[in-house]
Amino acid sequence: MSSPAQAQAASLVQSVDWLAIAPPTLAAVVALAVLVADLFVPDVRKPLLGWLSVAGLAVSTALLLPLLDGDRSTFCLTGDPSACSYTADTFTLVIQFLVLGGALLAALLSVTALKDARGRLPEGEFWFLLLSSAAGAALLPASRDLATLVVALEVASLPAFALVGIRHGDRKSSEAALKFFLSSVTATAVSLMGISFVYATTGTLYLTQVADRIQHVDGQLDTLAQTGVVLTLVGFAFKTAAVPFHFWVPDTYVGAPLPIAAYLSVVGKAVGFSGLILVTVVGLPSYADVWGPALAALAALTMTVGNVGALRQQATRAYSAVRLLAWSSVGQAGYLLVPIAAAAYTDDAEHAIGSTVAYALMYAAVNLGAFAVAALVGRTSAQNRLTDYRGLYTRNPVSALVLAFFLLCLAGLPPGIIGLFAKVTVFSAAVDASLGWLAVVMAVNVVIALYYYLQWTALLFRAPEGEPVKHRVPAPLTAAIVLTAALGIVLSGAPQLVLRFTDTGLF
Repeated sequence: MSSPAQAQAASLVQSVDWLAIAPPTLAAVVALAVLVADLFVPDVRKPLLGWLSVAGLAVSTALLLPLLDGDRSTFCLTGDPSACSYTADTFTLVIQFLVLGGALLAALLSVTALKDARGRLPEGEFWFLLLSSAAGAALLPASRDLATLVVALEVASLPAFALVGIRHGDRKSSEAALKFFLSSVTATAVSLMGISFVYATTGTLYLTQVADRIQHVDGQLDTLAQTGVVLTLVGFAFKTAAVPFHFWVPDTYVGAPLPIAAYLSVVGKAVGFSGLILVTVVGLPSYADVWGPALAALAALTMTVGNVGALRQQATRAYSAVRLLAWSSVGQAGYLLVPIAAAAYTDDAEHAIGSTVAYALMYAAVNLGAFAVAALVGRTSAQNRLTDYRGLYTRNPVSALVLAFFLLCLAGLPPGIIGLFAKVTVFSAAVDASLGWLAVVMAVNVVIALYYYLQWTALLFRAPEGEPVKHRVPAPLTAAIVLTAALGIVLSGAPQLVLRFTDTGLF
């Protein structure tokens, strides 16, 4: 007969579903392969590391396809099969597609950026850091316990600090990395404090068990539990760049290499929001009366400050185009917060969360496309001012039309139908949850955003100042622009492809 100690040890043995964990695992393996290969590959062949990274991200994304046949869970407690550390459900797969697809497009932009840098950026380290961050970001939406959630969050964030400041000797890049680092470390410290309080009151880190036990906390520990919930929310608010925790965004986007700014605007945001969704809706549904009003207020504040910040950008200021995209991303974060807040006020929380997922997919495609065109313009106009886009239609008609399409999608105007449908979906989530005041605030902000998006769009078709200089578009940059444009056009023609993900499978 086995001893009690052996029986207890056996109960802790967890099975591993290798197919379920394949997408983030492959990204991590390719990251290590690139790092080792960098030691042996001569400088003239360093670009091969970039194409290896692009191939690795493409295969990681493709590995999501075999998982579409149903939900999979692994690293589960044998005594409680519902308590798992990793779950590949619809929500997980959609966010992993967004993360790995976004990282793939950022990698295509990076191939050109590294070539233009002519050796001033360390290629091996760059690709290792990008792949490592992508692996952590892909792990996060599948995390179903607080420990894995924090580890995934830091694996996604720590390499990003280095990527922002990877341009040696560039003061602007170093300052951006420092701001990003300090804000993110603060967020992590606050989150860990909150999570430790939650663990102290519930005795578990698994989200499903936390959701059940935190409802029955001893009265003496009730204040500790509430404090833990609030601190955890504050930590994730930092990660999502919600106001007032957004101060690092504009300078970080300007100081980082443009492909990394694009990566942070989409993948970084997806990481923060998926973590916030898992903590609130899955782990702390009984505290909806705490996080619901808090997120609603954050949503209103974030979208307003973000759009007003974008509106105030001066067209002639250096890096004004990148700054406008940075402030715009803060405003878009406000829209993404609306359905999460609405989930606290409705019986159909799954549909509300699905609205955030649908909006995130639209935003990822068109925002990456806008950054791709910005990277193209930045090759000949290093200051990347809004005035540099004047007459782009004369110099490069296809890029101008594509950027105009992306901006109209972000504004929610035809022919950017997917942007309109995504905004209507978020708006209806607020109305269905009886958050009429938040819907009104959102409507006002959409009008504010129309002004600066249309102002930029009009610049593209104005007569250029001086003789227009045409320039060749590198193949990787062309591929990124074509992929994002094709995705935006397909989704505008068939928005139901995105809206079907309102059934997330989280519940």
